[in-house]
Amino acid sequence: MKQGLVVIDVQNDYFSGGSMELVGIDEAALNCNQLLNAFRQKNAPIFHIQHIATREGATFFVPNTVGCEIHESVRPLDNEIVVIKHYPSSFRETELNEILKKSGVDELIICGAMTHMCIDTTTRAAFDLGYKCQVISDACATRDLEFNGQSVKAAEVQAAFMAALSVPFADISSTEKYLSIVK
Repeated sequence: MKQGLVVIDVQNDYFSGGSMELVGIDEAALNCNQLLNAFRQKNAPIFHIQHIATREGATFFVPNTVGCEIHESVRPLDNEIVVIKHYPSSFRETELNEILKKSGVDELIICGAMTHMCIDTTTRAAFDLGYKCQVISDACATRDLEFNGQSVKAAEVQAAFMAALSVPFADISSTEKYLSIVK
């Protein structure tokens, strides 16, 4: 199987001072950076996903703002593909599937943000399209959520979504475990 790294929405608005700060985004971005470096060293395909908000009333990833820019920790090189999306799924109304097919990629190594939204939706869509998926859990970040007046801490959100994705949608791994296997 030919692997491709998909780095989803590691953008300035998710970091301190941004419009939608995530819990653990700095650590997740460092792990994304380690994955990027490993893929760059072996000249393997890398695909950056950038969300640009088009929904009326959007409060983050607003076009033409610093917040929608890809964070410096994972900034794409000139030869790396950037796919722009407007929905949680990296496949919806984008050319990602066609690009992956042309690249011969059939296994996706997925990292980025937000776990409960774009990571989840993209992983499930990829699975439905026939890709083998690995989600690198500590290279993903999320936030505290609320449901029916109950607060759900980011760590619980992260664990629940990783558990839900683990069968049958993706293999779940840590950065360290993944990198120890591929070296």
